[in-house]
Amino acid sequence: MTKPLLSSDYAPERGYLVGVALQRERALLSIDDSLDELALLAETAGIKVVGRAWQRLRQINPKSLIGSGKLLEIVEDVALHEAGVVIFDDELSPRHQRELEKRLGESVRLLDRSALILDIFAQHARTSEGALQVELAQYEYRLPRLTRQWTHLARQAGGGGARGGSGGVGLRGPGETQLEVDRREITRKITKLKSELEHVRAHRNLHRQRRRRSGLPLAALVGYTNAGKSTLINALTDANIYAADQLFATLDPTTRRLQLPDRRELLLSDTVGFIQKLPTTLIAAFRATLEEVFEADLLLHVVDASHPNAAQHIEAVEDTLAEIDAASMPRILVLNKTDRLDGRPPSFDLVDTYLGAAAISAQEKQGLDELRDLMGAALEAQMTSLEVVIPYQTGKVYSDLYDRGYIQSEQTNSDGWRLQLRLPKTQCESYRRFAVSETS
Repeated sequence: MTKPLLSSDYAPERGYLVGVALQRERALLSIDDSLDELALLAETAGIKVVGRAWQRLRQINPKSLIGSGKLLEIVEDVALHEAGVVIFDDELSPRHQRELEKRLGESVRLLDRSALILDIFAQHARTSEGALQVELAQYEYRLPRLTRQWTHLARQAGGGGARGGSGGVGLRGPGETQLEVDRREITRKITKLKSELEHVRAHRNLHRQRRRRSGLPLAALVGYTNAGKSTLINALTDANIYAADQLFATLDPTTRRLQLPDRRELLLSDTVGFIQKLPTTLIAAFRATLEEVFEADLLLHVVDASHPNAAQHIEAVEDTLAEIDAASMPRILVLNKTDRLDGRPPSFDLVDTYLGAAAISAQEKQGLDELRDLMGAALEAQMTSLEVVIPYQTGKVYSDLYDRGYIQSEQTNSDGWRLQLRLPKTQCESYRRFAVSETS
């Protein structure tokens, strides 16, 4: 497995942050807020932030991203602060990467927000599936950026880890440069990782098919990183999922069973947290995880209501849902961490595209009954009534309906059980051959 470039086993590296604000371009967060978030990401990765700088530009410098004069100031400030790593808040093109590395010198390592997020994911992936997804995203990100930074990565790649490895880069053929060898080796690894992830996806599809046969509806938690999704699933289901007050504390999907006040049961699934400027390679690599969103009957959009940028976090999540074609799915807005508001209302307007909103504190287990009621009402809106006659010789069908709690009333006659069902619309097709009548 590809290991993170930044290891918490060592003393924290000293990091220097750089941001760019483009004129006439609407940014989700202000430059200061975005750099504050980048600082939290750096700290999560084990970097001690010792300085920052930013520049307002009319347009990006095609060679070095920022202006030459500002770059000279940054190089001097980095040396003054004895920073060992410089982190740009925006994704760097391969050309920017090469030029900036040249100007910063051999003793300073260069990262951008995407590389930093990928590194955090590498540190936090706890399952083989998560490790595969992160490794694929790392290689796809680094393939066009093969510079001196790759030599550091190459010594660690294929070094075992949770899945074992296939060794380092291959031997050079006649006339090949080391860069060509590295590029060929990464391409081979990408192909292999995609194949392995397809097997994971097929295995997950089997689980989904079994879950659909169970008839239990699925609610998926989505939200900005550190909104409290893992704490919420623990509070609702008495699970024991790792939860911490940090960015991307958990990556791997977890599903638990939850009983609603009307005694109906559903499955509640956690998903990876979103963030502004989430690397496209990461969204693609985590397709298998994000498929939990597509399969859900209901989304719970969890928001840290106490965060000063809560409205922007909502927008970032909505943008990501739109990017993965999930923006039209029914969802509830869950305003978490309201215990930190001291009775004050959230400092943003509620979005009117939600089925409802619940103000809760997952940590203090406040407002959870209201949330359960909202979930029940949202799922009920997706239910339909179906009257069926189940012949006595198909008793297993009757047992399944009974176990799933779909039977509202029943009568017996010479033909079999005459049942009045209330069930999800998505389950109707399985029983329509027994139908007498159907109403919404």
